[in-house]
Amino acid sequence: MAAPTQARPSTARTGTSHPGLALAVIAAAQLMVVLDGTIMNIALPSIQRDLHVSASGLSWIINSYLLAFGGLLLLGGRTGDLYGRRRVFRAGLIVFTLASLLGGLVPNAGLLIAARVLQGFGAAVVAPSALSLITTTFAEGPPRNRAMGVYAAMSGVGSTVGLLLGGVLTDYLNWRWVLFVNVPIGLAVLVGTRLLPSGGKLRGALDVRGAVLGTAGLVALVYAITQGGDRGWDDNVTIGMFVVALVLLAAFLRTQVHNQHPILPLRLLRSRNRAGSYATMLFIGAAMFATFYFLSLYMQMVHGYSPIRAGLAYLPFSFAMGVAAGVGSRLVGRFPPRAIATPGLILAAAGMVWFSTLAPASSYTTHLMPAMVVTAVGLGLSFLPMTLGAVSGVEGRDAGVASAILNTMQQIGGAVGLAVLATVSTGVADGVLPNADAAFFQGLAAGDQSLVHRAADALTQGYTAAFAGAAAFLLVALVITVTALNARAQRGH
Repeated sequence: MAAPTQARPSTARTGTSHPGLALAVIAAAQLMVVLDGTIMNIALPSIQRDLHVSASGLSWIINSYLLAFGGLLLLGGRTGDLYGRRRVFRAGLIVFTLASLLGGLVPNAGLLIAARVLQGFGAAVVAPSALSLITTTFAEGPPRNRAMGVYAAMSGVGSTVGLLLGGVLTDYLNWRWVLFVNVPIGLAVLVGTRLLPSGGKLRGALDVRGAVLGTAGLVALVYAITQGGDRGWDDNVTIGMFVVALVLLAAFLRTQVHNQHPILPLRLLRSRNRAGSYATMLFIGAAMFATFYFLSLYMQMVHGYSPIRAGLAYLPFSFAMGVAAGVGSRLVGRFPPRAIATPGLILAAAGMVWFSTLAPASSYTTHLMPAMVVTAVGLGLSFLPMTLGAVSGVEGRDAGVASAILNTMQQIGGAVGLAVLATVSTGVADGVLPNADAAFFQGLAAGDQSLVHRAADALTQGYTAAFAGAAAFLLVALVITVTALNARAQRGH
C-alpha cells in the first residue's frame, strides 16, 4: 500500500515564535468543540418543552453532533495533512461558528438536528487539526507532555464547562444561547490562528468514498440500536438497519484495505499500544457521554434542579478532572501509561457503580458529589496516557489522521454508548411504569403529584441501570489497558 509523500517537511518544531500563545489558541478551539458535546445536555428539558421533542428524538439532538463529529474526523484529519493544518483549522472554525448561529435560530427540532450535524462537521475538521498542530509544534518528551496535559485538560474539563455554561445561559437567557455563545468564541479563535504554524502539506488524495461509507454505517448502527429500544429487536426496521450498518461498515473496511490513500491507514493499527489506546478511548467515550446525559436528566427531572443549579452541581466534577489531568501530565514522564490509566479506570468504574445506587431522594452532598469526584479523578488520569499512546512515534505524514482516530473513538463511543444505554434506560423505566417519560410530564401538567413521584421513581431506575452499563464499559476499557498497553514512560528525546 503506497503512502503519501511529503511535498515539504511538516514536522518542524519551530513553526511559531509564540508556542505558549499558539497552545492557548489550540486549547481554546478544543474547549469549544468538546463543550458543545455536552452544553446541550442541561438545555434538553427546555428544548423538549419549547420544540415539543419526543423522548426518543431528544437523544438525537446529542447524537447527531457526536455522529457527524466522530464519523467525519478521519476525513478532517487527512484533509489537514493534505491541504495544510492551519488553513483547514480555519475552515473548520468558520463552518462550526456559522452552524452555531443557524442552530440558535431554528424553529423546530428537525432543523436543530440538521444544524447540529453541520456543527459536528466543523468540529470534525477542527479537532484533529488542533491535536496534530501540537504534535508537529512540540517535540516528544516534557514539552509535548506539558502541551498534551493542557489539551487533555480541555478535552476533559470542556465537557463539564459545557454543562455549567449551558445551565447559566439556559436559566438567564434561554436555551438558544447555548448555540449563540460559540459565535464570539469562534471568531476570537479565528483571529488567534495567525499565531499558529502553517504546517506542511502531503501529496495524496482524499478518500471521500471511505468517509461516506464509514459515516453512513455508523449512523445506521446507532439508528438500529435506537429503533430496537422503541420498536423491539425483532422489528423489521431494526433488523434491516442492522443489516445496512453491517454491509456499509464491511464495505468501508474493504475500501481501506485496497485504497492507495485510505482515510484510515491500517499501518497505524499495527502498533499494539496505539491500537490499545484507541480501543480504550472508545469505551471511555461510551461511558462518559452517557453519564453526562443521564445525570443531567436525573438532577433536573427527578430532583427538580434549575438549569443553572444543575450546571453548578458539576463544578466538583470539573475541578477534580482538571486536577487529575494536571497530575497525570507530571506522572507520564515517570511511569508507563498503563500504570497511570489502570488506577484511573478502576476509580472511574467505582464512581459509576456509586451512581448506579442513586434513588429519587439521594443527597447531593453525600451521594452525588462524592461519586462525581471519584469518577472525575479516574477519567482525568485516564485521558492523557491514551492521548500520548495514540500519537507517540507517529510520522509527520500521519499526525492528523492518528489524532483523528483517537477523537473518532471517543465521539463514536459516546454516540453508540448513549444509544445503547438510552435503550436500556427506557426499557427499565417503562417496565416499572409504561411510558414513564410521558407520564412524568403529564403528572406535572395535571398537578398529579402521585403520578409525578411514581414516574420519577421509574425514571431513576432507568438512569441507574444506564450507570451500571457505563461501569461495565469502563471495566472493558480496564481489561484492554492491562492487556494491550506496554509502552514505557514518555521521557522524550
